[in-house]
Amino acid sequence: MDNTGKRKKLVIIPAFNEAESIVETVRDIRENAPDFDFVVINDCSKDRTLEVCKKEDIKVLNLPINLGIGGAVQTGYVYAFHQGYDIVVQFDGDGQHDARYLEVMADSLVKEQADMVIGSRFIEKQGFQSSGVRRIGIRIFSFLSQALFGVRITDATSGMRMCNRRVMELFIRDYPRDYPEPETVCRLLRKKYKVIEVPVEMKERLAGVSSISFNRSVYYMIKVTLAILIERLR
Repeated sequence: MDNTGKRKKLVIIPAFNEAESIVETVRDIRENAPDFDFVVINDCSKDRTLEVCKKEDIKVLNLPINLGIGGAVQTGYVYAFHQGYDIVVQFDGDGQHDARYLEVMADSLVKEQADMVIGSRFIEKQGFQSSGVRRIGIRIFSFLSQALFGVRITDATSGMRMCNRRVMELFIRDYPRDYPEPETVCRLLRKKYKVIEVPVEMKERLAGVSSISFNRSVYYMIKVTLAILIERLR
């Protein structure tokens, strides 16, 4: 593996009402990815997320209004870019992601000269595989990425994604507000950025419930599919 030790690496953790899981998420990063700095983007949580972060000495950027997942993640990219980080990775605050894979992803980003590395749960199909409805959507997005851009992405909805400064610079200018993952992957593919995947295992969330209900899953698939098609026509 290539040495990424001299590169500044940051984990951005978008958080909305993650008071019950944020400490364990940060502990995982501290123990299993000690070369990475981290920052929590508190998206106007209504629970004790901010209080817990302050109590546990966790670095946090506190948004004054709720921006949604897209706005929270973009805030992290803006922070990372202007703080001079070379590598940034998005990491869920609900305990589903595993920090043991962060060094592997960073090494792959550098070794493969990729612009983005996605942690995919569907390459080796181990660990938590998401809900049935969401898996249907993921298959649809995989088909679309292959058909429209010539690259098969097995887990376009994965929130565990790492990128370089070239991608950061693109994302700080424009980033979708909601359900951004598949759309941004397709944007990179359209612009001929190199996107690769590495196998990871994910876990069930430690606390809380997903914001994507069955009804929202249907809206999610329609909205993102249309966004991807529009992206292809640009």
